[in-house]
Amino acid sequence: MQKTAKRTLVCNTAKTKTIATVLAIIGAVAIPQLFHYIGMITNVGSNFGATFLPMHFMIFLVGYFAGTWAGLAAGAASPVVSFLLTTAMGRPMPALALLPYMVVELAVYGFTTGAFAQKQGKKLPTIATLLIAQVAGRALRALAIVMGVFVFGAVLPGAAFPTDVSTIWVSIYQGLPGLILQWIIIPLAVFYVEKKANV
Repeated sequence: MQKTAKRTLVCNTAKTKTIATVLAIIGAVAIPQLFHYIGMITNVGSNFGATFLPMHFMIFLVGYFAGTWAGLAAGAASPVVSFLLTTAMGRPMPALALLPYMVVELAVYGFTTGAFAQKQGKKLPTIATLLIAQVAGRALRALAIVMGVFVFGAVLPGAAFPTDVSTIWVSIYQGLPGLILQWIIIPLAVFYVEKKANV
């Protein structure tokens, strides 16, 4: 039986993949700063970003458009770059205690999205790929948190007691508006860009 070729990505050369990765990192760092500013002027505070998850959008999109390794690289690098830049400005985002878990979560988002975007054979609907990536990222983030707390003795910000891992559930509940926006915006963006690129 002849092997089905992988799908063609929008960014299908080393140059376009690199450009997409860099742009994704820039967007994933800059957009949360905009949300942070809006949160400040509306007195919502940092919860505005935690509610709408602005960093996630660029990572999902680069996975779709540039594939597995671009998604992985952008997902892993974006929280680190954001932390370094915002620490230099005196207000680290994300907090150092949460940085490793965000790196895991976003790297899995980008890798999983890219893997399914390049999947051989019949293409999954964009929303299905998005849901799989969201579940995978959240699950491995939760696993990383549990290991960090119970194996390495990490204490999470705002923890009521040293082994409090309720942030796993709180972050999912708090981020529901952002998840819903992802379900709407990302499939539309993928449809539009792929139609324009004829892939």
